[in-house]
Amino acid sequence: MVQQSFASRAYRDDAVVLRTHKLGEADRIITLLTKHHGQVRAVAKGVRRTSSRFGARLEPFMVADLQLVSGRTLDIVTQAVAKGAYGGSIAADYGRYTVAAAMTETAEKLTDVDGEAGTAQYNLLVGALASLSRDEHAAGLILDSYLLRALATGGWAPSFTDCARCGVAGPHTAFSAPLGGMVCPQCRPPGSPAPAPETVILLAALLTGEWATADSSLPQHRKEAAGLVAAYLQWHLERVLKSLKHVERS
Repeated sequence: MVQQSFASRAYRDDAVVLRTHKLGEADRIITLLTKHHGQVRAVAKGVRRTSSRFGARLEPFMVADLQLVSGRTLDIVTQAVAKGAYGGSIAADYGRYTVAAAMTETAEKLTDVDGEAGTAQYNLLVGALASLSRDEHAAGLILDSYLLRALATGGWAPSFTDCARCGVAGPHTAFSAPLGGMVCPQCRPPGSPAPAPETVILLAALLTGEWATADSSLPQHRKEAAGLVAAYLQWHLERVLKSLKHVERS
């Protein structure tokens, strides 16, 4: 009867490891973003022992096919098969590591609030980590693109063309995080920043995945865009992202 109960609580899902904590002498608590079950906190027993069969598969930024058992407060990981071994190449480079940490912290905050968007957020994060591990674009661009898309998926899509408040056609010259992006002169709140036109073009490209435009952007416009993305993220999450301050910006 106990075995049947255990089996009935078992489930399988793909997951990306967001972060880990030590538990006791050999275990870890792992925060996961799963493809179909949203954000999950689980215990991986014995994972810190050198003899563990799947310890390396449950490090931050790794993607794995997991078998879990539902528990009262924490689920239990019983099996892990690697699907995306991104952790090693990301952890080997400090710049990539800090970017990945900012992405996983964002994913954790967004899916903690909105579990229904879990599948879309999972796919977005896995794609960003894969791109980062392969060094396909500048790490800062991958991060800002991910942050804008993650916010859009969470229901906070910014506007970089029409006025975010009244909808009048752009281009516009002022940016307002509270209002949702670029705004016209009539809707512009006092003190709103006025980014360079090239920065606005870059932001739009990062949101829509136009990488040819993003990759050809100049450092000063990337830096300005990063500041606006950070402000937009902080406003909508209503909290400061701790890991974002460690990201290196050239």
